[in-house]
Amino acid sequence: MKIPELLAPAGSYTRAKAAFLYGADAVYVGTAALSLRTRTDMEMDELEKIVNLAKSLNKKVYVAMNIYAMDTDYEKIKEQCEYLENLKVDALIISDGGVLECAKKYAPSIPKHISTQANIVSVESCKFWQNNGAERVILARELSGSKIRHIMENKPEDLEVEIFIHGAVCMGYSGRCILSNYLMSRSSNLGDCAQPCRWEYNAYVEEVKREGILMPVEEDKRGTYIFSAKDLCLIKRIPEIVEMGIDSLKIEGRLKTEYYVATVVNTYRRAIDDYINNPEEWDYMKYFIELEKAKSRGASELFYDDEYNLDIQSFDGDERSTIAYEYAAVVKDDEGDKTLVEIRNRIAKGDKLEVIVPGNIDNQEFVVEKMYDVETKEEIDFVNPGKQGQSVYLELPCEVKEGYIIRKRKN
Repeated sequence: MKIPELLAPAGSYTRAKAAFLYGADAVYVGTAALSLRTRTDMEMDELEKIVNLAKSLNKKVYVAMNIYAMDTDYEKIKEQCEYLENLKVDALIISDGGVLECAKKYAPSIPKHISTQANIVSVESCKFWQNNGAERVILARELSGSKIRHIMENKPEDLEVEIFIHGAVCMGYSGRCILSNYLMSRSSNLGDCAQPCRWEYNAYVEEVKREGILMPVEEDKRGTYIFSAKDLCLIKRIPEIVEMGIDSLKIEGRLKTEYYVATVVNTYRRAIDDYINNPEEWDYMKYFIELEKAKSRGASELFYDDEYNLDIQSFDGDERSTIAYEYAAVVKDDEGDKTLVEIRNRIAKGDKLEVIVPGNIDNQEFVVEKMYDVETKEEIDFVNPGKQGQSVYLELPCEVKEGYIIRKRKN
């Protein structure tokens, strides 16, 4: 049975570290000018750090160049291709045919992956992209499980296939949307989406014979979020996805925190490995419960089992307000009896915390009984995240390493 690659988002070096620590085989990143997430904080020196880290761990880095390029973009694309060729990243993620041709010329040794933005929904499309230089295709998120299976059974044998298994989904077809451009003059297809599908709207129905009389459509007191999709979550489908022989399973979320990356990557890593090692006793529920500890807009399998699924809209706004956990701290140094942690949210005596242990979803729970000021070493009652790098000493219930994530139960 093939073990699929687990591919995680990395909007920064710290998020890449978290992804690798918690079990990702590869990460995908974007450069500020040429990917569909221009508001990530990725610079060239940071990209080089990620590539060096990946090489030291025998893991991979894929770089997104998935804009739909204008003629004025190609000088920059040429420069980026030459730079990435020298850096020797593991793949380029491309959606535009012109960008692909440029990459083949100026980054000839780097494998080319065709983005979900290219709307790949058929075997014939897979063949087309392979004939034009692609080593891997990333299937459209609109595909059902049966159609993915059909592609896997009929595609060229040496063509790799990647699918999304978790994270935010755009309401536009394969993410190709003009709403941001229309409302904010910020093009989603040039990497500058303002995400207006997540905004709150006033929705009305007008009866044709009663012109001007508008009847509001309300979902709750906060308004309606009629364009906002629930997050994709295919944890229940891991057995059949693994059995299909899909090469790579992708998590969305380059703008998410290290906490989100750690929680989701760790859970899917365990789910995949547990199924491969002991399929008879595999049960998705414990993994699903763990995933609910990370922020989402609600979970849906979208069109995986039902191409006419209507239960895809998130009416709860931008993020679920009922989430029971939040990012508390990250381990910086373990000194045996005490551990130095960097604060992300307020921590006080009596708080219930959990250490997220890589490779284990039975996390180490504990109550904060003692914590100490970093400078005075005196015991304190609480600490706020204040200035960047605000830290505190905690007594933890288990051995930890730098980068371990700690979360807090909010109620």
